[in-house]
Amino acid sequence: MPSLAERILPVILLLGSNVFMTFAWYGHLKYKSAPIFTVIIASWGIAFFEYMLQVPANRWGSAVYSAPQLKGMQEVITLVVFAVFSASYLGQSLKWNHWAGFALIAVAAWLIFLE
Repeated sequence: MPSLAERILPVILLLGSNVFMTFAWYGHLKYKSAPIFTVIIASWGIAFFEYMLQVPANRWGSAVYSAPQLKGMQEVITLVVFAVFSASYLGQSLKWNHWAGFALIAVAAWLIFLE
């Protein structure tokens, strides 16, 4: 039986990696006047730190979770991180239909964990 730490560490690492990923993918939207090449290079630099957390999260997490479970978990974490980022950093609050769509994705992820 996996310990609590073995179950939680991948979740924490995926949470951290998704913070970096969200900034790499969407952070530049606040700086639309920046040259695209500069934005691409900056995003790659940020993504490096995402991978430094995401790869161990999946490697270590695979001892406890299946690959589909890790992916489902990652999707829900991504949505939560993105919702906070969108509202707080970009100033774009989510509307009811965004929340409804995210909820359906969360239900899909939940189904992956049923045995």
